[in-house]
Amino acid sequence: MTEDLKLSFKGIWSHRLRSFLTMLGIIVGVAAVIAVVSTISGTNEQIKNNLIGDGTNTVTIQVYQNGWAMDFSYGSVPEGIPEFDESILEEIRKVDHVVNASLIHRRDYVDLYYLNNELSGSMVYGIDANYLETAGYQIISGRGFSENELNGQKKIVLIDETIKESAFDGVDPLGKTLEIQGEPFVVIGIVDKKSEFEPVIKNVQDYYTYMGDTRGAVYIPDHMWPLVFRYDEPKTLIVKATSTDDMAGVGKKSEDILNQYLHVPEGTENAPKYQSNNLAQAASELQQLSSSTNILLIGIASISLLVGGIGVMNIMLVSVTERTREIGIKKALGARKSRIRRQFLMEAVILSGIGGILGVVAGIILAKIISVVAMIPTAINVPSIIIAVVFSMVIGIIFGMVPSIKASNLNPIDALGYE
Repeated sequence: MTEDLKLSFKGIWSHRLRSFLTMLGIIVGVAAVIAVVSTISGTNEQIKNNLIGDGTNTVTIQVYQNGWAMDFSYGSVPEGIPEFDESILEEIRKVDHVVNASLIHRRDYVDLYYLNNELSGSMVYGIDANYLETAGYQIISGRGFSENELNGQKKIVLIDETIKESAFDGVDPLGKTLEIQGEPFVVIGIVDKKSEFEPVIKNVQDYYTYMGDTRGAVYIPDHMWPLVFRYDEPKTLIVKATSTDDMAGVGKKSEDILNQYLHVPEGTENAPKYQSNNLAQAASELQQLSSSTNILLIGIASISLLVGGIGVMNIMLVSVTERTREIGIKKALGARKSRIRRQFLMEAVILSGIGGILGVVAGIILAKIISVVAMIPTAINVPSIIIAVVFSMVIGIIFGMVPSIKASNLNPIDALGYE
């Protein structure tokens, strides 16, 4: 084996330019595959980050009707939707891969004022003791709600950084009073996400997808919700999964549990139901679309590997012809067919293997260039690198087989007389 390796490298090195040109097809093919796969991986990560983004792995389950989340701003609540309490949270937490769960009220575009400054487009949440941890928030200034405050009648409120910056203009908001739907609430704390998320916004659709994260929000004890909005309404469930990949399953199981408790009259047209706005599922669908589109590109890039393999076979056939006399001498000295076959097969595998390694280096460089020039994210995929190198060596075995068999089958007398 060692002798075969030495002879293979010697044969490749003695015809360096020819060997490099032979490897060029393998190099281009592997580089193209690595670059395309890296671009697909990077694009998929961007899709996941854009849609799921903040890394909290939370799924929102709320009442939908006719495919749209229901708006309870005008007090229209369908029959048969129960008022969930802590008992349902205990049931949800028993679902596999659920870390925590919270029941909240939420209202968009409320009347929110600080002095004479209207904070248009802001959101109000009625939260329980689990919400901040479940949704990935932390208190960065002041304090949170105590257990007694969550169940009492004290008009206090938490605000986020957006409200702080837009309403208070550098003034410390703690102890100041906000008016929510005409009711005064005292600011006791400021919250912010535990992880930072900057979505990539390239068009109007992206803007409307993420604008909810930039409008600002205030948080009041859920027990105070009826005081502000005058009537009860169905709550929204927030569930935290152990990982991004578990979000789809957790969301589906949670909505199934809530829908078991609905008592909508039979025959009700377009009956409301709980549904998860599963951003992980949306990301997965976009990733599949992106990947399926780029499979064609991978196929086209793989053709270069096939062409490179044909080049390897061609040059090895030339090598057999050039070394016919050498083969005849070896066979006359007693070399077996298997030894001759192994020598030429080894040379073909090494030739394509070196081409594969050089192709990986070229592919990584090409992926970086694409990322910079086209402003497309790339992520180097290690399994694809291993597969590309192994595949290039398999190409060497397949296309090196014919020349090696031809060499081993040469008649020693004819070979010795070959000029």
